[in-house]
Amino acid sequence: MRRTTSFLTSSVGRKVIMALSGLFLSSFLVIHLYINLFLFKQDLGHEFDRYAEFMATYPLLRPIEIILFAGFLLHAFIGIWLWLMNRHARPVRYALHKTGQTSELSSRIMWLTGFVIAAFLAVHIKGFFITSRFITPDRSMYDIVAEAFKNPWTDALYVVALFFLGYHLRHGFQSSFQTFGLRHERYRRLIDWVGAIFWLLIPLGFAAMPLYFLWCK
Repeated sequence: MRRTTSFLTSSVGRKVIMALSGLFLSSFLVIHLYINLFLFKQDLGHEFDRYAEFMATYPLLRPIEIILFAGFLLHAFIGIWLWLMNRHARPVRYALHKTGQTSELSSRIMWLTGFVIAAFLAVHIKGFFITSRFITPDRSMYDIVAEAFKNPWTDALYVVALFFLGYHLRHGFQSSFQTFGLRHERYRRLIDWVGAIFWLLIPLGFAAMPLYFLWCK
């Protein structure tokens, strides 16, 4: 038990937790996108509302929501912890003048992209989750989404936030496999292709939704 605790509180252990929580949250994006793709179905939102109703009322999904929220908090906490530890370990002058030689831009601004994603998530939860569950529970989720995405400012916020999400996922996905020692030359191309699904195709899928309601509905 003591050995496990020592590992999880070490620098390597924190990176492993960061990688596992990040991959867990990425898997949720796949499910979330799959359900949201029903917004494009030409049935006045009936299929999408059916899934939304199931997600809101099925009792076994409540623990999953709690685990998902806890996973996000853990990922954010460990990310901030690692960032502070790295800043503390690196001299200021070295950080200002040498980082471009030792790390990619995506690595150096992970804290920024993570902050933007957290702010976006807060707006997203308030605009859809809280609204549909507590403010106007009698309205269909499809109507809430359609109304929100007819506002060009809301759409612009989402598209910008999804750009940051893609940038965050691009570095995070590669770092996760590097943490597990799987960035071997033999698997690099496969990992890069799978990674592109997460950092490119999934954000593009989400970004298509506000643009669809703004221009086509």
